[in-house]
Amino acid sequence: GTYNGQVVVKVGDEDKVQIVLDGVSITNDSTPCIYVKSADKVFVTTTDSENNLSVTGSFTADGDVNTDAVVFCKDDVVLNGTGTLTIQSTDNGITGKDDIKVTGGTINITCAADALEANDSIRIAGGQIQIATNKDGLHAENDEDDSVGYVYICGGTLKIQAGDDAIHATTILQIDGGELELNAGEG
Repeated sequence: GTYNGQVVVKVGDEDKVQIVLDGVSITNDSTPCIYVKSADKVFVTTTDSENNLSVTGSFTADGDVNTDAVVFCKDDVVLNGTGTLTIQSTDNGITGKDDIKVTGGTINITCAADALEANDSIRIAGGQIQIATNKDGLHAENDEDDSVGYVYICGGTLKIQAGDDAIHATTILQIDGGELELNAGEG
């Protein structure tokens, strides 16, 4: 169904959570549609359905946490499933403060800033990802640890239209498979 608000995950640091999206539309104007405050890992799974998440206004911080993405995860996030997830954002699309993994589904992101942004890594093994952004398509960078911030692609289809970098990796960009179509200020 349709929901104007937010889904918040706050569990133990060793707990894994699966959020199943089955024909849902979540919108709001200032906070992430899905906000993971604490968990070991969160799976965002789409059923064979159309799902839409959008933030239409300026993001507000949660204390000292700058929550600036439609899906904002302070830990690991895995995107999978068989359906479609469409994200529209006035800032970032999906942020994972540790790792972002994509293993399936169709993901469409239209945003003003980074579409997929992670501190430690972005790993793509499957799925169909289409990105239109004014900034970076994939952005992996950790300001506090220059030994991480890598991107690994071994499958899937990526179509990226980016105003700045199509793919930005601080340490390593490794591509072992998949199909990439990049149109950006810098590849």
